Amino acid sequence: MSFTMMNKKTLAMSVVGIAALAAFPLVFHNPYYIHLAETILIYAILLFGLDIVVGYTGQVSLGHAGLFGIGSYTTGVLWLKFGVPFFIAAPASIAVTALFGALLALPALRVTGPYLAMVTLAFGTIIQILINEMTFLTEGPLGIKVPKPSFFGHKLGEVEFFYLVAVMMVLALIVVHRILKSHLGRAFEALRDSPIASDCMGVSVYRYKVYAFVISAALAGLAGSLYAYSEEYISPNTYNFEVTILFLLAVIMGGRKTRSGALVGALIVVMLPSLLADIDLFRKIATAAAVIGVTSAVVLLATKRKSVRELLVPVVATVGMALFSYKLENIVDWRLTIFGLMTLFVVYYLQDGIIGFLRGALGRSGRAAIAGADIVATGSAAQEWVASEQLSATSTNLLSAKQILMQFGGLKALNRVDLHIVKGSVHGLIGPNGSGKSTMMNVLTGIYKPTDGQVEFNGAVISGQTPSAIALGGIARTFQNVQLFGEMTATENVLVGLHNTFKSNILDVMLHTPRYLREEHTARERAASILNFAGLSALAEEEARNLPYGKQRVLEIGRALGLNPKLLLLDEPAAGLTAPDIKELMAIIRKIREHGITIILIEHHMDVVMSISDTVTVLDFGQKIAEGKPAAVQADPKVIEAYLGGSAGDEAPAAVATPT
Repeated sequence: MSFTMMNKKTLAMSVVGIAALAAFPLVFHNPYYIHLAETILIYAILLFGLDIVVGYTGQVSLGHAGLFGIGSYTTGVLWLKFGVPFFIAAPASIAVTALFGALLALPALRVTGPYLAMVTLAFGTIIQILINEMTFLTEGPLGIKVPKPSFFGHKLGEVEFFYLVAVMMVLALIVVHRILKSHLGRAFEALRDSPIASDCMGVSVYRYKVYAFVISAALAGLAGSLYAYSEEYISPNTYNFEVTILFLLAVIMGGRKTRSGALVGALIVVMLPSLLADIDLFRKIATAAAVIGVTSAVVLLATKRKSVRELLVPVVATVGMALFSYKLENIVDWRLTIFGLMTLFVVYYLQDGIIGFLRGALGRSGRAAIAGADIVATGSAAQEWVASEQLSATSTNLLSAKQILMQFGGLKALNRVDLHIVKGSVHGLIGPNGSGKSTMMNVLTGIYKPTDGQVEFNGAVISGQTPSAIALGGIARTFQNVQLFGEMTATENVLVGLHNTFKSNILDVMLHTPRYLREEHTARERAASILNFAGLSALAEEEARNLPYGKQRVLEIGRALGLNPKLLLLDEPAAGLTAPDIKELMAIIRKIREHGITIILIEHHMDVVMSISDTVTVLDFGQKIAEGKPAAVQADPKVIEAYLGGSAGDEAPAAVATPT
């Protein structure tokens, strides 16, 4: 599907959605249904933000009910104490909640996984307690009454306020969509798949986690402010642990990394409490779910997308739930049990949520085309990415590692190693497994801080700097185990490497200023050029995880080239490759060298190292045992004994021919 067709389809769906919002109060006159839809839209705003943290950066936050409460009470207190109008109270709620989000994120995001979940849960609990106890400000358990906002002396009715909420939701959707489709969104998504690779692409993991949390908190603040006006009364019990779990479940059930999933999730958040309170309604929905489950299973089996084994448990579970619902007499006693079973079912069998399941059932990719996706590098533009970085091959050292000691407890992984890399050369670094090669790579790129010694690059000391700072300074790398961003396309992977070329701030992204649009277009042109250079143009819009292994290796090199590096570190790039793939890899390495980029090559394939390298350094047990021209190193008795498996008196083995 072309970009133009997708654009038209997206525009048509947007027009239909806005028309549906506009028509809703005209079709459903009952104030209860209008208020229900209003609440769904408010929760959708919060879930747009929560999805940034959970869906994109992969962090589990259990504190969003607390942030939601801060937004509500900021509006409530401003009205109660000062009579502040909507156009001041709502922005104030956004700002205050974003501030609390930053205060939470700064310490909390130094931990991950269950520890982060515990910290954010504690934050939410503390906020609820403070709201309840600070009676001088919040009125405590009595709560605060907040009337509907007034504009120019006119107090909004339920329908008018619905339209206000609808406008806020649409604006929030547009802003979030623009952020997530920009370089900021790509940075967030990269953090989820590989934090180490993100840091080595110049994307500071900690900084962008904080950015994601602050944006998410700001949206929670807006949702909280609108909720206070919608309900016209707020109290501490509204922002409890159950609401936090509902929000998290909504993101997972609706479908992460989709705005439509957030809308579906909001519908679930609003309707689920009613569903688990009304036995008749529960029976109807359980029966409908069973029918949908069986029908979907038949379609998936008929199209051979799933096996009977894969579908057996989900189908039995949905049908069993429907049958069980007719055996129940009082659903209240089983409410938490059913809630827990639904959560487990979603986590295990709907990992991409309802929207992801529907896309899979319909055979759709789910990745919309975006601006510039059809850019193709042609002619001289294919080499444009290296034009400003060509270096003259002189004898000066680009990098010098002096007396590097890397000690882990009593183990010296590197023991006073010197390494000098000549500008414009290919420098091979070889040695047996455990000799310290990858440790040296991690020291040079800032992942490890050396116990002693220093690293100089381009005349400046870089040892002790962060990986992102070193990457932005001109050192790029690949990894021994491929560290691509699997859920992102080949183009998007390279665009993460080009992240440093963007100077636009979040306001530029939100408003789509000419500066941002120009930078995005230029970055996409350069990404297309790099993919063309690497021979990956035909796979530009394919997700990285779906590429053949050999192409993944090449893509990782292409992503590193996005940094316009002066020095490229390749960590066993030929590992696991077939002979044709190795031949292609060697051709790419030679092309990179021809453009003046200095290369450090760690490799176990001796034919690759000896045919490409100008100089070879050999490590063994953390010490340098040989260094020189490839032929001299091959004949060195210490290398033969330590690395090539012979003894000092054996004849030096002949070089292995380059694979054809």
